[in-house]
Amino acid sequence: MRGKDDIALRVGKVINHYKMAKHFHITITDNSFTFTRNEDAIAAEAALDGIYVLRTNLPKSALGRDDVVLRYKGLEDVERFFRTLNSELDVRPIRHHLADRVRAHMFLRMLSYYISWHMKQALAPLLFRDHDKPAAAAKRTNPVAPAQRSDAALAKASRKRTTDDTPVHSFTSLLADLATICASHIQPADDMPTFTKFTTPTALQHHAFELLGLTHRLGYK
Repeated sequence: MRGKDDIALRVGKVINHYKMAKHFHITITDNSFTFTRNEDAIAAEAALDGIYVLRTNLPKSALGRDDVVLRYKGLEDVERFFRTLNSELDVRPIRHHLADRVRAHMFLRMLSYYISWHMKQALAPLLFRDHDKPAAAAKRTNPVAPAQRSDAALAKASRKRTTDDTPVHSFTSLLADLATICASHIQPADDMPTFTKFTTPTALQHHAFELLGLTHRLGYK
């Protein structure tokens, strides 16, 4: 191959593919191609090898070093948000063509997730979730280290039973259990007045409503 432009095109394909141009000094003429290692660039890259750098424009007084790492790791909640929409909440994408409908749809998705998030926090003692966050945080040596689960959460996951010896649930299975509670409107014969009969909650269901600060008769007197 001859010609400076042709040689440069061929070399460019290689170094751009592997993204290694910054590590070499390249000299191209019409009849030759030579390269040497850029030792300074290689040394600078090696000094940061295995290090992930996070930058923020917030002052230290607003967000400390450890908080920056924790906020970054908290981005996994965003991924969990989209999984929740398509699983637990079963809010599938709907192809709207009007701007107002798109905004309304997104508002309902966000509102649904907001409510479910607060429900999960309140129902944590009954779920496969860590309900003792301070104990879990105390086991973490630094924010870079993997998150730890509290001893109570590990015991709950191992036994599949809560401290009340009831089965541990996922959020979806607990909602399915709560969905068995019914309000039946009964109309007796002979023009007698109607009345409403409620399902008697199980111990688990009663505890769940207590954690939520609600009653199974919500909306009824």
